[in-house]
Amino acid sequence: MTANIVKNTLFLKRRQESPYNSGFYKEKDKHANYTSYFSNFAKNNFTIIMSEQLFDDLHIFHSLANELITDFNEKGISSKINSKDLLQKFNLSLNNEGLEDKELKELLKDLILHTPKTSGKLFFNQLFGGLNSKAVLGDLLAVLLNNSMATYKIAGPMVEVEKEILRKISQLISYPDSSGGTLPTGGSMSNFMALIISRDKKCSKSRISGNTQNLICYTSENSHYSIGKNASFSGIGRENVRYIKTNEKGEMIPDLLRTEIEKDKEKAFIPFFVNATLGTTVMGAIDPIYDISKICKQHDLWLHIDGCYSGSVIFSKKYKHFVKGIEHSDSFCFNPHKTLGTPLSTSIFLVKNQKDLHDSFSNKAEYLYQTDDDEYNLGQTSFECGRRNNALKFWTLWKSVGTNGIAKMVDQNYHLANVARDYITNNKDYTLYSFEDSLSVCFNYKNYDPKIICTELYNHNKLMIGYGKHKGNEFIRLVSINRENSEENILNVFKVIETFCKNNL
Repeated sequence: MTANIVKNTLFLKRRQESPYNSGFYKEKDKHANYTSYFSNFAKNNFTIIMSEQLFDDLHIFHSLANELITDFNEKGISSKINSKDLLQKFNLSLNNEGLEDKELKELLKDLILHTPKTSGKLFFNQLFGGLNSKAVLGDLLAVLLNNSMATYKIAGPMVEVEKEILRKISQLISYPDSSGGTLPTGGSMSNFMALIISRDKKCSKSRISGNTQNLICYTSENSHYSIGKNASFSGIGRENVRYIKTNEKGEMIPDLLRTEIEKDKEKAFIPFFVNATLGTTVMGAIDPIYDISKICKQHDLWLHIDGCYSGSVIFSKKYKHFVKGIEHSDSFCFNPHKTLGTPLSTSIFLVKNQKDLHDSFSNKAEYLYQTDDDEYNLGQTSFECGRRNNALKFWTLWKSVGTNGIAKMVDQNYHLANVARDYITNNKDYTLYSFEDSLSVCFNYKNYDPKIICTELYNHNKLMIGYGKHKGNEFIRLVSINRENSEENILNVFKVIETFCKNNL
């Protein structure tokens, strides 16, 4: 034991002298008497050898994290590698014998520096981007804790961390005290859970004997593609999804929804579910929730709001009017990883009545649920059992900045979108296709093909930005969801496009 303590004392001293030591091991450095520290460590029944290995690997992580953060600050984008060249570029094969740490570290470094940098200042390709440092801290701790959220016995206080998030979100959208929720793996799963609950509410026997009725669900033609998939998974059937036409902004037209519902009733079909979108994937359009809610109430339909893209507006006093009528919905979801910088994936799903969640997803499992009641055994209200702790990262962010701080983050996203729109509308070489109050800024530059521009910018390692289509128009789509960007970063996008087109197209 003494030999191990001395070994770890020298090990920690090397830590202190490491050029990478920039505070990562500061807590350990407070212990002037290293021998005493490790003696106490041993008395607490920790395995010193295992602990040393973990510290070794965390040291590797710290070094690689420094490399990665420096690289995306300096370059903003990774060099593209042709997919057919990956096996030649990297040693990805899994062999009988392992690598030494030094060789593994170099391989990992090469991999991460060639992986797309979603937090870089030249990344505008997906509906997520940028990382909040406090959320990263929470997620790293969740990895080290490695809890499952199925029961209180294995999650402990993390159960209350998740429940506090759900309580506060429920208050923000004026759901009653009877509400409840969970943190699924993503928006597709949130939408799936809403569909299952609404199916079971309309046809209670479907959970036991299967769906034997012609249940019909409704969503806009611009809604997320998961709605069709989920209809297939749930037994509703893809053919029983009605895609409602949208206006020029991409918003569902309520009168057409009402007409479709009435048509289906005349055919003896059973309408049961409406999905309203709070931020469509391409245009960032927001369906008229209040008008849709009145139709749902009239026909006794479950109203789910898919707010995965723009649902964070619930925090903002300035933009909360976008969700007028949200309190009349039956379920709601949004993804903090899309607009608030929490690591993937962070999805929050709420229902107005916790009992509905329990009725659809609870199941007996005596080998698992052995202590406490179902209120603290979260596996009884979620689709997954071995669900990782996705709550701590968002709680850490929220706790560090407060509700007002999150509101500022949301407002900054919209401010940056306005900066982009203002540049486009004041420049005759651009055509704007999107509308105000959207985080998606859709445009074309001169007469260049948007597909070619986006693809060649990517091929030449200049900018990662995507394209989309709406009402027959194809365009470049800039998503303003990285609140860490500055106005200069946004304006630089146009500079890059203009310079590249002039020199290359």
